[in-house]
Amino acid sequence: MLNLKNIQVSYGPAKALWDVSLHVNEGELVCVVGPNAAGKTTLINAIAGLNPLVGGSMVFNEKDMKGVAPHEFCNLGIALVPESRRLFVEMSVLENLELGSYIPRAKALRQQSLEMVLELFPILKQKINQVSGSLSGGQQQMVAIGRALMAKPSLLLLDEPSLGLAPAIVIDMFDAIKKVNSEGISVLLVEQNVSMALEIASRGYVLEEGRVVAEGAANDLLNSPEIQKAYLGIHD
Repeated sequence: MLNLKNIQVSYGPAKALWDVSLHVNEGELVCVVGPNAAGKTTLINAIAGLNPLVGGSMVFNEKDMKGVAPHEFCNLGIALVPESRRLFVEMSVLENLELGSYIPRAKALRQQSLEMVLELFPILKQKINQVSGSLSGGQQQMVAIGRALMAKPSLLLLDEPSLGLAPAIVIDMFDAIKKVNSEGISVLLVEQNVSMALEIASRGYVLEEGRVVAEGAANDLLNSPEIQKAYLGIHD
C-alpha cells in the first residue's frame, strides 16, 4: 500500500528527515514513535503531501507520488488528522464533518459515512449542531478523526491524537483507532505515547533526530530494554 524509500525532507537548508524508509501494508496499523522534535510531524505531513520530498521515493497503491499535487492525495485515498485537530471552531460539528466529504466519491456516500462516524463516536450525535469550538478536547479530537473518515480513505494518518487529552479519554481514543482499523482502513499513527501506540499497532518505527533508529514488531519494540529505558522510564 504505502512504501517510503530513503525519503528526505528539508526546511530550507536544514534537513529534517534523513533517508527514512518505512512501509504500511493494506489493513495494517503501524505506529511511528519518538521524542519531541524527532521529525514525526514532518514525516506524516510528507506522507499527506504537505511537505515536499527532496530525496527518495514514495509509492502509494503502486502509484509514484512524486509530482502529485497535495490536494490530489485525498482523492487517492490518504486522509490526515493533523496535530492539534485544526477544526473550524465557529462551525458546527455537522459542518466540520461534512467538509471531510467534499471529494465526489466521498460526497456520494456522505450520509452513510456520517452514520458510521456517529456510531464510532456516539457523543457527537448529541453535539451534532453544537459549535465545535465549545466541545471538550476529546470531543474535538473525535470530530477531527470523523472528518478524516468522511473522506473514505484507505490510509488514515493520525498525528499525536492523544496530545493534551485526559488519560481516560486517551484510552477511548485508542479503542476507536483500533475499531477504525478493524473496519479495513490502514492506519499510520504518529504518537508520543509510546506504550499505548505499540500496544495497538502490529509494527512500529522509532524516529530520532530525523532518522529511523529502530523498527520491528510492536511487541518486540515494547519489550526492548533500550525502548523501555529511553521512553517508558523502566530500568533494570
